[in-house]
Amino acid sequence: MRSLMSSLMMAFALATTAGWTLPVAAQPVPNFYAGKQITLIVGADVGGAYDQMGRLMARRLGRYIAGNPAIVVQNMPAAGSIVATNYLFSAAPKDGTVIAVVQRGMMLAKLTHPSGVRFDIEKLNWIGSLNSEVAVTVAWHTASQKIAKDLFEKELIVGAIAGAEPETTPRLYNSLLGTKFKIVTGYTGTAQLNLAIERGEVQGRADWAWSSLKMTKPDWLRDQKITLLMQGALHNEPELKNLPNALDFIKNAVDRKVMELYFTPKRAARAVVAPPGVPAERLAVLRKAFMALTQDQEFLAEAVRSNIEVGPISGEEVDKIVALIVATPTDIAERFAKAAAEAAR
Repeated sequence: MRSLMSSLMMAFALATTAGWTLPVAAQPVPNFYAGKQITLIVGADVGGAYDQMGRLMARRLGRYIAGNPAIVVQNMPAAGSIVATNYLFSAAPKDGTVIAVVQRGMMLAKLTHPSGVRFDIEKLNWIGSLNSEVAVTVAWHTASQKIAKDLFEKELIVGAIAGAEPETTPRLYNSLLGTKFKIVTGYTGTAQLNLAIERGEVQGRADWAWSSLKMTKPDWLRDQKITLLMQGALHNEPELKNLPNALDFIKNAVDRKVMELYFTPKRAARAVVAPPGVPAERLAVLRKAFMALTQDQEFLAEAVRSNIEVGPISGEEVDKIVALIVATPTDIAERFAKAAAEAAR
């Protein structure tokens, strides 16, 4: 034993003399989020469903992240989340201190609004999604449209938010289905658009998330102030089993694939995302915290009180949805982009 100790001491002395650096025991990784603040960007206007979901999440997510960082909300609603996603991709810190809730249309924005997009969806870090969605087309009760068939025979004036689904959906419906929507764009968010409907500036909306409608305007449903005309998604909403789906009116197989592509992002309708370049271990922390949050009983109870539906999808599952979109055959992607562009003219 004494001989072994002497040998080790001699080796240490030689290494020190030679200026070598000996390996040391691994130190605990510092708690990155301790004392820090996370900015949660909401790519939508104040008061809408995305905003309410983002704020609900911000109140409780930090407790599931080691270090319990404070989370502050910043709204960035311009262009239906395009501005927010551009910022996230190019300018936001890449250290895990900035995340965002973005509108689902961002997954197809390169095809619908190519000149304004400065991001690649496959390079973003998807944390998860709070739920999936089914869109509904609605008309104010004074409009003459009472069933889906009327959308093909009478012009319905619908309000739209530039760059978002309330604008893109009626364009595609007109192009691929043959509906007669007249689109009035320029509204900045859900609250302003709803007010326009009440004032009679427009007659309805071509695309409104069913859960958002129930959350923000339950009285419109209760008091029959609106007429539900059609739903749009890959699968029908069980609560709306007798409401026709837009896919029922597709005329050919190619256009059906185009519409199915358009509906695919609704599977990850309330996506939470981080910039590219976030270290893998921090992304893992954020993903784990997100899924833990969606099982939190206090969070779920508050969601119920706010009429917010929670049906979480993991970041890994959102990755698969994004990969499916990115792998879209070129002819379908081009047909989709062409249909959106033609309808915009």
